[in-house]
Amino acid sequence: MSAAARLADLASRYDLDEAAVRALAALLEAVADDPEAPTMIRVPAEAVDGHVADSLVALELTPVAAAREVADLGSGAGFPGLALAAALPAARVHLVESSAPKCSFLERASARAGITNSEVVHARAEQWGDGGEACDLVTARALGPLSVLAEYAAPLLRDQGLLVAWKGRRDAQEETDGAYAAEQLGLEPVEIRPVYPFPAARDRHLHVLRKVAPTPPRFPRRPGMAAKRPLRAA
Repeated sequence: MSAAARLADLASRYDLDEAAVRALAALLEAVADDPEAPTMIRVPAEAVDGHVADSLVALELTPVAAAREVADLGSGAGFPGLALAAALPAARVHLVESSAPKCSFLERASARAGITNSEVVHARAEQWGDGGEACDLVTARALGPLSVLAEYAAPLLRDQGLLVAWKGRRDAQEETDGAYAAEQLGLEPVEIRPVYPFPAARDRHLHVLRKVAPTPPRFPRRPGMAAKRPLRAA
């Protein structure tokens, strides 16, 4: 199926307007045409599922669809951040990325797609001071284990805000460590939802954690420590 036909299907599935569809089509073109696009999936007919559909499946979660202040951590090629920004024009989406070349790509891609409700933040999540307790949603896709993502996200979330992490096949030890880290950080696991963003998708899950208590002031730790010494269950 062509990228245009798949985008039409996604528009129907998620009630997207024509402006969103145009933006997503332009985003796919930006990924295909830019030699610096940081992804191996670049052909629009493949990227529409592998990137766009995989990003938009989070709209099945009511709080995601209602989010207004979003931080997408490790935005890379712009998924899910730019895709969600296109689908949620009332939201402000901060694309948090530590790599300068990836930030440059995100600026070019968002400009080409006409996605004006996004902002590229060149920073590590641990060092983004303006994001402290500012977000009602933090997203992360292909960035790290749950315990690390929880440590990145917790200081950025306001009370009752959500972390949504894209994951593949479930891993019992990762989930145990993630739950332990969440308890230390003022989060609680809410749901692990199996999702089916496109017909061939297998073993896709969204892990949802909610902020239910203040994050202790010792977090975030200095840059790199969350990944180097992740919080783990005994």
